[in-house]
Amino acid sequence: MGRVKVNLTLDASVAETARALGLNMSRLAEAAISDAAKAERNRRWRIENQQALDTYAQEVEAEGLPLERFRSF
Repeated sequence: MGRVKVNLTLDASVAETARALGLNMSRLAEAAISDAAKAERNRRWRIENQQALDTYAQEVEAEGLPLERFRSF
């Protein structure tokens, strides 16, 4: 997928510092937005699947881990 131009507003001192340090603000912003999107997708997945996670945890508590008898550690 290609790259697109977007407008981004930053605090002036943050932008000045980044420029002075020779940092690539576009790449830094892209990485931060990507990380934030991943965290939000994970948060939403946990909310959507909380019932299944709770049910599985209850089963493990009551019955132990599946295939536990085959563990070698």
